[in-house]
Amino acid sequence: MKAVEITSYGAPEVLRVGDRPEPVAGAGELLIRVSASGVNRPDVLQRTGNYPVPPGASDIPGLEVAGVVVNGDAAAMAAAGLKIGDRVCALVAGGGYAELCVAPVGQCLPVPAGLSDIEAASLPETFFTVWSNVFDRARLQAGETLLIQGGSSGIGVTAIQMAKALGATVFVTAGSDDKCDACIELGADHAINYKTKDFVAEVSALTGGKGVNVVLDMVAGAYVAREVQCMAEDGRIVIIAVQGGTKSEFNSGLVLRKRLVITGSTLRPRPIEFKTAIAKSLKDKVWPLVERGAIKPVIHSTFPAADAAKAHELMESNQHIGKIVLTW
Repeated sequence: MKAVEITSYGAPEVLRVGDRPEPVAGAGELLIRVSASGVNRPDVLQRTGNYPVPPGASDIPGLEVAGVVVNGDAAAMAAAGLKIGDRVCALVAGGGYAELCVAPVGQCLPVPAGLSDIEAASLPETFFTVWSNVFDRARLQAGETLLIQGGSSGIGVTAIQMAKALGATVFVTAGSDDKCDACIELGADHAINYKTKDFVAEVSALTGGKGVNVVLDMVAGAYVAREVQCMAEDGRIVIIAVQGGTKSEFNSGLVLRKRLVITGSTLRPRPIEFKTAIAKSLKDKVWPLVERGAIKPVIHSTFPAADAAKAHELMESNQHIGKIVLTW
């Protein structure tokens, strides 16, 4: 099969299409003939040597795919209501940038009615991440307020729509007025251009000094101290990336007085059972919203798999709004 390989750590041009043996589905797994592969920030980190592959995972990059089931563990597939020929999308620990990809059955979901494979391939990584962190870990409830750092990212556009559909008020930060406008169009209640405004002051004004209940933070670093200032009592900050650095210094007194929770997680190394539980929640609670059009995939660009380097260049430019997808 053809696959996009990382020939050495470095700039986007180290990505090349090569030949690999076809993978074989084992117990509890199925094999997907891939139509589309989502591109995500962890793929870029893996390419630069900053995100080690979990033990047992493919060294081929790519964490989400969509396509057709071609074979697999019959009993596991039957138990999940899947069969050969079904269109599915899947979260994988690696191997997504390829014509064929093995996925645990529990991490596969049917392509929502009305969606193309390109749209479906844009769902798993961000949907699993947002559900796990915003709703399971940070316990966002209807009527609460969520602040998303980086509202125009793939994670951001998913978090905006999911939180709004489930009854929350949503604030976002973004790096340009155009990106802020795009976030508003997706349903955000307020969008703050962090390059021209102080999000701490803006949040205070928007909430009458009360603060927000939950922050989804993809920056970390110096942002954590400012987020602590933004929080309502019993607020929760969940960190899912450290683009601003791993060191944070903040006012511990505010953490005590407001009874704050500062937490974080990574999804890729978590066990299959953990991801299977997220998939079940998504199928029950979120897939119906997608099929009704209450939550829509946001695709910025597609590239042929042979142009994966161009896809990574776009990802690193931060000019995109929504998801980048490779096609096969």
